[in-house]
Amino acid sequence: MKSGIINVYQYFLIILVLAGFCPVVSARVIFVKDGSSLQSAIDKASDDDTLIIARGTFSANRTIFGDSLCGNCSQHRTVIDATYAFIIKDKSICLIGSNRRESILMTNAGYGLYILNSPKCTISNLTVTGGVRDSLEMASDGAVVIRNSNVLLENLDIINNNHEHGSAVAGIAGVVGREGAEIIVDNCRIINNSWDGVALYRGAVAIITDCLIKDGRGAGIGVTWDAICTAYRNIISGYWKGIGAFGTSWVSARNNAVYDNLGWGIIASGNSYMDVCNNVVHHNGNCGIAVWGSNTSGRFVNNIITENGWKKFWVCPCVGVYNYGDWSKWDFSYNLVWNNKEGNYRDIWDQTGVNNNISADPEFLDKTFFLPNRGSPVIDAGHQEISDPDGSCSDIGLYGGPQAKFDISPSLK
Repeated sequence: MKSGIINVYQYFLIILVLAGFCPVVSARVIFVKDGSSLQSAIDKASDDDTLIIARGTFSANRTIFGDSLCGNCSQHRTVIDATYAFIIKDKSICLIGSNRRESILMTNAGYGLYILNSPKCTISNLTVTGGVRDSLEMASDGAVVIRNSNVLLENLDIINNNHEHGSAVAGIAGVVGREGAEIIVDNCRIINNSWDGVALYRGAVAIITDCLIKDGRGAGIGVTWDAICTAYRNIISGYWKGIGAFGTSWVSARNNAVYDNLGWGIIASGNSYMDVCNNVVHHNGNCGIAVWGSNTSGRFVNNIITENGWKKFWVCPCVGVYNYGDWSKWDFSYNLVWNNKEGNYRDIWDQTGVNNNISADPEFLDKTFFLPNRGSPVIDAGHQEISDPDGSCSDIGLYGGPQAKFDISPSLK
């Protein structure tokens, strides 16, 4: 097919399939050929245009700029010298790859794809890779960095942005949500990056669903300052921390598998609030769940917390649940806590038999999808006011509660 601009109505069905989120009325579809300049195509695009990116590797020349605000500095109005590769600014467009693994953005910069002041933007079916860490410690580098924009990220491979700079502890995150960002991250593979999988700062709001977030440093999902996050049905593994709420953030985490992280599985600190329901927190290096501060609050309900503490003490005791806060501010009920290395609880009394918490082998069929066996004690044992999708009483763990994508099959009940 020739490169160029064609009337959108001719390809209306294609766009519906590839990007239902994209606005299409009175817009254009622009085909970006392998070997051409993606940034030039972005610059020429108008509001509501859709760019279809061919198979191939699209490399960027890094641009040095001064970021007018610092996402994670104590002084927000701090100018940070950084670099970006591709930039979408002051317009609403869609970038859609022809092939998720073969339409590749090679960024060569700290901010790989920088989205700024975009009222509505979709990025889909692409690989984003090859980031190069900026030298300043406080640069909020990420494969995708979003400010003051409404963005859907779907079906992306955000991988191997793993460059590190000797003077900076932080590396390159997968996705960074900054000031005014409203983000949906759906069905993405965020793997082998050198900082958080998803980092949310300064009032960013994000919904993160059905993602594989694996093998980085920092947190799989890190939410700080006054950011807000809803995380459903994600697999999070291989980070220092699985899911972390810091600052004054609010986090709802449901039906996530958080396992094989080095330190904490799930941690609440600062003045944060967490609603943690129907997760599996398994085989993390030190503690499974940690309440880290007397001003934290929230609830832990319907979770399975098992076999944590395989790594020598690093950041917290090798237990299932560690309290370093005010336990009275937390609802801890209908959880299964079992077989954690140095005990199920530390610095709180044993919760077994209290508020319907239990301690028993959950009888997983496997340690990847954590499906329980027939007769498992978790089936129909959850909170009485939380229902499974079929209306029955919720199960404890991944397959319970309204956010479970599918119920445990009748043959297992």
